[in-house]
Amino acid sequence: MELLRKWLGHPEDIYHLLRFKMGGYRAVMPRMDPDSLGLGLRTCYRYLNQTSRSFAAVIQALDGELRHAVCIFYLVLRALDTIEDDMTISLDVKVPMLNEFHSYLHQPEWKYMESKEKHRQVLEDFPTISMEFRNLAKVYQDVISDICHKMGVGMAEFLEKKVDSQSEWDRYCHYVAGLVGIGLSRLFSASELEDPIVGQDTELANSMGLFLQKTNIIRDYLEDQLEGREFWPREVWSRYTKKLSDLTKPENIDMAVQCMNELITNALRHVPDVLTYLSRLKNQSVFNFCAIPQVMAIATLAACYNNKQVFRGVVKIRKGQAVTLMMDATNMQSVKAIMYQYVEEIYQKIPSTDPSSNKTQQIIASIRAMSLPSGPMASRHHYSPIYLSCAMLLAALSWQYLSTISKAAEEYVQAGEN
Repeated sequence: MELLRKWLGHPEDIYHLLRFKMGGYRAVMPRMDPDSLGLGLRTCYRYLNQTSRSFAAVIQALDGELRHAVCIFYLVLRALDTIEDDMTISLDVKVPMLNEFHSYLHQPEWKYMESKEKHRQVLEDFPTISMEFRNLAKVYQDVISDICHKMGVGMAEFLEKKVDSQSEWDRYCHYVAGLVGIGLSRLFSASELEDPIVGQDTELANSMGLFLQKTNIIRDYLEDQLEGREFWPREVWSRYTKKLSDLTKPENIDMAVQCMNELITNALRHVPDVLTYLSRLKNQSVFNFCAIPQVMAIATLAACYNNKQVFRGVVKIRKGQAVTLMMDATNMQSVKAIMYQYVEEIYQKIPSTDPSSNKTQQIIASIRAMSLPSGPMASRHHYSPIYLSCAMLLAALSWQYLSTISKAAEEYVQAGEN
């Protein structure tokens, strides 16, 4: 009944969950026919689905040959990331592998059989992935190889180095996510589905990646602490505590929340770039691919802002909320309305005593100026009494059924993957 109570408080979630499961998701993620693919590509898409269900869904919705290029791009970076994450590989082996990983794309027989990581199949069957890489048009190969090289070098740099300054935080996020944004943007332009400026403006593309990565790092504080990882910049957290791990202590909760609020304020600086980037996109499949993770991120930051639960457990947006965002974020007007909604939510939670309150208010003011709602989307959550009554009746009759189908929807709406 707890699930029912949650849905009764958010009737729009019920509507969108039903709409999603009754075929609405095909509007944003149309099904790809696997029988139309050769054996190598079918294998690659199987690995894609095994390593990231949520990314697999949006990648397979892309148009034309761009879909295959992005699939291979993802698997190559997944293989690189698997090397970085594998703590059983000694540094004297790992560092050269990261630096030279891009060269393995042109070595048909190269594979790595000694990984203990969960997604080691992308290393063990790298010959299939590299073969499909070499089958791509040269313009795609050049982008993927270049980004793989730069990311490998960056990963090697931070293997034995902690993130100290905020500029180093930006640099780390650039290597692991900003370069992904830059690479994807260059692929979009290379496909001619988007204008050349999309791939040329690396500053905006970098911000797209940084906004997502910083959101993940902020939200995943506790999980990273439990696994011995630290990604919050020392320059910020050292103003609030002597050790980053001490933010989990109950007596430090107020300082912990203030520290997190400062990092969320830092992440919000990227939103104006995100809005400018999205406003340039012309192709619907590319727009959906780019916009959905960004609106998930702003909703996640709104859930985390000034929330002590980040230091006690997991903070996630509701499944129905995530589906609503996916279904809505298909045009620029809607995305602006969503951004406006969630920065307003953050604004209403800013404590007057928070050390970052002035900076938070300033960046929210700049986001408001770019995303002021207009037209019908200004009232996107105003529902008629008849609609509300019908939604609540539907909830009372079918809450158990919805609890089952929401699990099926989860593979599409999980937010926050790297």
